[in-house]
Amino acid sequence: MTVTVQPDARPDLTRPGVGVVKASTWDVGTPERQRATIDAIATAWRSRDWPDTGLLSYTVHRGEDGRTLLHYSQWTGEDAYQEFVRTLRDDRNAEIDAAVPGIERLGLHSYELYRSASLGGDDRRVPGCVVIVDVEFDGPDAERGRDWVDTVFVALDSEPHPHPGGIAGHFHIGTDGTRVLNYAEWESADAHREALGAPGAGIGSPTGPWEKVRTYPGVTGGGVNRYVPALSLGAGT
Repeated sequence: MTVTVQPDARPDLTRPGVGVVKASTWDVGTPERQRATIDAIATAWRSRDWPDTGLLSYTVHRGEDGRTLLHYSQWTGEDAYQEFVRTLRDDRNAEIDAAVPGIERLGLHSYELYRSASLGGDDRRVPGCVVIVDVEFDGPDAERGRDWVDTVFVALDSEPHPHPGGIAGHFHIGTDGTRVLNYAEWESADAHREALGAPGAGIGSPTGPWEKVRTYPGVTGGGVNRYVPALSLGAGT
């Protein structure tokens, strides 16, 4: 199969058949190296056939910090990913590393999509910003992660002043039970900044449901990072 570039650098976050999602970050150092690495990834992947190992999509976004790249890939299952690693990953990475030496590959985590939410407005809007919200817990407990997400949904449903710039949130549970990842789509980085600057502590009004989210027991850390959609690849015919 050939490789196709997805419109608007946007994967289908709720596509059927996804058994596992892999998310990782590369630190490449500078905005110039970000662009060069994205170009090298596109060249390495488009010059080869699409893997027949069970890869459904591969997406890369450029960090607002000027140095990182977010990698988000959808697979039919863990076995499919491991087969790709065993047979096909190294030659692609070698070509990318030759074009942009010194890439630092940071932690790789595995997830399953749990719930998605529309944040209002027209779902046909094209995201200009992807916000990755990482939540870490003090031990492995996937049910607790799902309960935290459900608590967020209660807060979202009761939000009196939703920001019009939010498009959707896609909440993933770590397969090891220790973390949650929200892949949130926004119209722009400015819209997300405005939402953060509204009354309250972060996204969400100062309401009881949001207070439950913010004080949820067992949350030990996490982070919020903004990205610009850059490249999304899939299988062609």
